Amino acid sequence: MERLIKEVRILKIYGTILTILCFMFFFLAFKTNPGQHFKEIDVERINIVEKDGTLKMVISNKERQHPGMVNHQTMKPREREAGMIFFNSKGDECGGLVYDGNEKGSGMVYSVDQRNTDQIMQLQYSESVGKDKKRVYGLKLWDRPDDFTLEKLIKVDDSLKKLNDPVLYKKAFARLNEEGKLGNERFFAGKTADGDVGIFIRDDRGKVRLRIYIDKNNRTHIESVDEDGKTVKNS
Repeated sequence: MERLIKEVRILKIYGTILTILCFMFFFLAFKTNPGQHFKEIDVERINIVEKDGTLKMVISNKERQHPGMVNHQTMKPREREAGMIFFNSKGDECGGLVYDGNEKGSGMVYSVDQRNTDQIMQLQYSESVGKDKKRVYGLKLWDRPDDFTLEKLIKVDDSLKKLNDPVLYKKAFARLNEEGKLGNERFFAGKTADGDVGIFIRDDRGKVRLRIYIDKNNRTHIESVDEDGKTVKNS
């Protein structure tokens, strides 16, 4: 009887020690370490999220790049370059930085999107390869309407594509563009494909009205242009 009691005590001690060891193992195994340091890491995509899971930024390669979001709804898959895509708390894409360079050319674009619509400001660079590089870089601005959101544009685009009529599709978007629903470029400051460096300002219909620039031969120009594209003042 005494031997049995002794063995039971030993088993209790053994069980207690084993329980403590197991607890310490799990505690150390799952303990978070906010100060972890990685000298190098290879990854195809990183999603930056808030505590509630709200997506705020994606850093990705080309293959896994996010297609964009409108009202927390992911847009249809589309090809996009590697880079960073930003999202606001409404669940909309609100800008990003993408880039690439291959045997056909090079480019990089940093975009800032207007609320509920597309980009209104870009820092951009692009050039093709070969003798005629067509190199363009600078700051570009757009005006976009508040009453024709990106969500509305996507719905119109989807509806027109279902009709499977390329001619009607082209006419419909030409009309939207004429009505200013697609937005208009208003300003460019930088270097054009023709080698001109300066400021180019457009009216609310997207037509160039003022050019202040230096051409590739170092000649200075200040040109005022009418609605028909004719230069009315040149100095």
